[in-house]
Amino acid sequence: MTTGRAFTVEPWCLRELSLDLDRIAQSESVFALSNGHIGLRANLDEGEPHGLPGTYLNGVFELRPLPYAEAGYGYPESGQTVINVTNGKLIRLMVDDEPFDLRYGTLRAHERNLDFRDGVLRRDVTWTSPAGRTVQVTSTRLVSFTQRAVAAICYEVEPVDGPARVVLQSELVANEQLPEQSGDPRAAAVLEAPLRAEHNGVSGERGAILIHQTARSGLRVAAGMDHRITVPEEVNLHVATESFDDLARTTVATVLRPGQKLRLVKFLAYGWSSYRSVPAVRDQVAAALSAARFTGWNGLLAEQRRYLDEFWQGASVEVDGDTEIEQAIRFALFHVLQASARAEQRAIPAKGLTGPGYDGHSFWDTEIFVLPVLTYSVPQAVEQALRWRYNTLPMARDRAQQLGLAGAVFPWRTIRGEECSGYWPAGTAAFHLGAGIAHAVVRYVQATDDRDFEREVGLELLVETARMWRSLGHHDTHGQFRIDGVTGPDEYSAIADNNVYTNLMARRNLIAAADVAEKYPGEAGALDVSVEEMASWRDAAKAMTIPYDETLGVHPQSEGFTSHEHWDFAATGSRYPLLLHFPYFDIYRKQVVKQADLVLAMQTCGEAFTPEQKARNFAYYEPITVRDSSLSACTQAVVAAECGHLDLALDYLAEAVLTDLDDLHANTKDGLHMASLGGACLALVAGFGGLRDSDEGLAFAPRLPRGLSRIAFRMLIRGHHLRVEMTAETATYSLADGPAIPISHHGEMLMLAPGEPVTRSIPPAPNWPTPLQPPGRAPRRREA
Repeated sequence: MTTGRAFTVEPWCLRELSLDLDRIAQSESVFALSNGHIGLRANLDEGEPHGLPGTYLNGVFELRPLPYAEAGYGYPESGQTVINVTNGKLIRLMVDDEPFDLRYGTLRAHERNLDFRDGVLRRDVTWTSPAGRTVQVTSTRLVSFTQRAVAAICYEVEPVDGPARVVLQSELVANEQLPEQSGDPRAAAVLEAPLRAEHNGVSGERGAILIHQTARSGLRVAAGMDHRITVPEEVNLHVATESFDDLARTTVATVLRPGQKLRLVKFLAYGWSSYRSVPAVRDQVAAALSAARFTGWNGLLAEQRRYLDEFWQGASVEVDGDTEIEQAIRFALFHVLQASARAEQRAIPAKGLTGPGYDGHSFWDTEIFVLPVLTYSVPQAVEQALRWRYNTLPMARDRAQQLGLAGAVFPWRTIRGEECSGYWPAGTAAFHLGAGIAHAVVRYVQATDDRDFEREVGLELLVETARMWRSLGHHDTHGQFRIDGVTGPDEYSAIADNNVYTNLMARRNLIAAADVAEKYPGEAGALDVSVEEMASWRDAAKAMTIPYDETLGVHPQSEGFTSHEHWDFAATGSRYPLLLHFPYFDIYRKQVVKQADLVLAMQTCGEAFTPEQKARNFAYYEPITVRDSSLSACTQAVVAAECGHLDLALDYLAEAVLTDLDDLHANTKDGLHMASLGGACLALVAGFGGLRDSDEGLAFAPRLPRGLSRIAFRMLIRGHHLRVEMTAETATYSLADGPAIPISHHGEMLMLAPGEPVTRSIPPAPNWPTPLQPPGRAPRRREA
């Protein structure tokens, strides 16, 4: 099923059946390959035409100044921007002196597919040159999950209608020319020529290494290539390699007849460091290339398939009744895996490594929308992501001290750990990030029982974020604990008092810190945690202010929000997103919501609301939530499902999972929306599956919309495989291995033992009136 796309999603792959130059930048994002360490946009092998060239290394960035019209204390002085590093994807082709450029000659066929089970991007092309010679070109590209520094390409050329002189130029190119920067403030800042040459060298006749350093951030980047070249025995070859400051090139020349094929396997390796010397990073890359050559092309393919077989064993999803949703969820899971698998104590950027959007920064998105998915599919990636946060604690403590606070204030947006947000209201004031990190720590430990992590890493993260909340808030004259002047998830309501989401998440953070500190008194003592400090955390949590509007019978998103003037939707027309058409001062003082805020509080802290309160709150906020953020639809899907609005939940799930496939925000060209993709998986599992996690174990409350007849999904819980299958009438839970685990089904506690599936009936959904959305902002309806 398609919706005007240039490509289709099939059961286990994304397929592009023709080349649409108007959408090439979007295709480069959705077909991108990554392992969390290396990211390759799906630029054509020949380099041109392109939308946006992109090769990224997680953590490699350049500094840029953050200018202010007026200086202010605590403003970050510089930003961090992901850069396009040395491009090793390039394999240029000449056919009888004609460059293989799909804008010229006749393109007879062009197909690409991204395989979710093999983890490779395949391309098949038939092209006739302007001089009339036809060739077939096939390529297969991978970024290895098992050898994190390695990528590889198998490129094959065969003439179709007569002999052809074929020349391949396999290259490493630094400081590629990039398109001009977009006027959209969400797009990345483009830096010209960010790499300064330090070393270039040739290894034999088929290999080369380039080493560069960034001018301001001082990061040393090495890229290397080597080749295996195969032709029929009777075919002669000429092979030569040369290198320069910003270019290394291996040239292969031959003459082929129809039926003869030139096959070039290109091994790529990348390394970077802020400390290691030129010889050290050179040798690091050379070693990675040696390992890749030893494994060989077929070995890399086999390793990739085994890795993904294991992943899908614990993360597969089946959706009967909507094939497009099923396949798009697999697309989402695959890209979330690619963004995180080998990040290894680096951030998971909002765009993964698929493009330069948001300057390559990581936000709160990671802990709230991406890590929950990984917790139950690739828990080791969650541990590594949280260890990255732990490693940045010194910078977070310094930031807290600068702001006059105790504990740690983690950055709103960053690559390395320093705050890079130049806009205070939608940046540093969003302190809820700290509670999101604590939330992720607790969920990871509950799901894995990793007590070593809890003691060595989790405890300190919980303690320092709890200290921040205790110093940020205060007890008022009535003894209530208030957190004033903060920004919640809704960035259209900045600098507000007692944001409900923030306060509920802070309350959880404070209690979790006290509980874990009591569990590990020796380690807590080493952090100078006293009995009095733990008591102060519990007192603050117990007295936390949670605003409630008694007149309307709903929770205001923040104190006083329901008294604000309503936004004039009739005068807005089609001017969305609002932040690009209206001044912030006007948005901030009106009842209009960019993204689910109070609704997100009901998802993450559902125990704080009664079912009736959830229904009334959802009905109140739906008509004022404009979803100018890709983070909104997935949360609305989860809570809509819980409130019984199952068809609406399906509409929101579709919007979340198709955000990039349908380019709903017109910025997929800058990279994929990882939080929306992760959130879509949550919409399925936490929405229709009703999954909630707690100290007592996993709780499920499954219900299906009319458009779906069955959903089945798998999860990893403490290293063991749990499968949940639901129809309109029943849900069946089965544990493949491991010890018995407690779960609940619509409030009924069950003890699930391996090999003993349990089936329960599904009660009817609550029957609340379906709420409306702002004019023109309802999600696209799914066909029942």
